[in-house]
Amino acid sequence: MHNNLFTTTILILFLFSNPSVAFDGLVIVGGWKPIHNVTDPTVVDIAKFAIHEHNKRNHASLKFGKVVQGERHVGTGIMYNLVIMVAEGSADKTYVATVWDQPSTKSRRLATFIGPF
Repeated sequence: MHNNLFTTTILILFLFSNPSVAFDGLVIVGGWKPIHNVTDPTVVDIAKFAIHEHNKRNHASLKFGKVVQGERHVGTGIMYNLVIMVAEGSADKTYVATVWDQPSTKSRRLATFIGPF
């Protein structure tokens, strides 16, 4: 488990070392803040959105388990970076999803969905 967390952390750092590459030229200013309550209904809803979008794009059937950890960046919208436990068949697996949420326009976009780890 420690190795998976280390791998996930390295992957997250790699993705966000150059956010303009990770998010179609969108330059992100400011810092990421940890999400302390990963059971918050908004956080869970965003994780479920990420899984739904991934399933739709990849003809997959992942099922939401729980949000393990997360962070967010507030700007003109909110960028969420979530580590999500999902059920894939009979096995639990971990994925990392990044979702751009714009509450003012009620729109969301799945930027990345990587895994399993």
